[in-house]
Amino acid sequence: MTVMSVQKDPEALTMTFVAQFDATAERLWRVLEDPRQLERWWGPPGWPATFDLHEFKVGGDSRYYMTAPDGNKARGWWKFTAIEAPERLEFDSGFAGDNGEPLDVEDAMHMVITIEPAGDRTQMTVLTRFASLAQMERNVSMHFADGMRMALGQIDDLLAGAAP
Repeated sequence: MTVMSVQKDPEALTMTFVAQFDATAERLWRVLEDPRQLERWWGPPGWPATFDLHEFKVGGDSRYYMTAPDGNKARGWWKFTAIEAPERLEFDSGFAGDNGEPLDVEDAMHMVITIEPAGDRTQMTVLTRFASLAQMERNVSMHFADGMRMALGQIDDLLAGAAP
């Protein structure tokens, strides 16, 4: 099983996912920096992601959408705030409008992804810090935890394929 734990902490306004993979930190890092690889796992099954923009540098932006089974698109954005390959990635994240631009930058979540050795495996920790309890509850009601767990679960299949 890829996802080892999911921890919700309403007092700290965080949700943390811990997953382990049979891959090096460098290989796991590539599933974050390469938009074509991100597309293969970022959306949960049935909601494939498409990255229109992925400026993987501090201050850079990403724009993406996930396509629902009924064809509707849920759009999102990222703004990279820290990149320390292959150990740490930080970015602000939020919902985007039909043009792909942020709907409300002030309502952004902050995500921190760390990659570190875990015995003979590599551990990825995804911490999401919410701006408010209302924001956290809204995301929980949208099945954020289930979606992220399923999305992370797709990385094993990506890693098992040909190494790009």
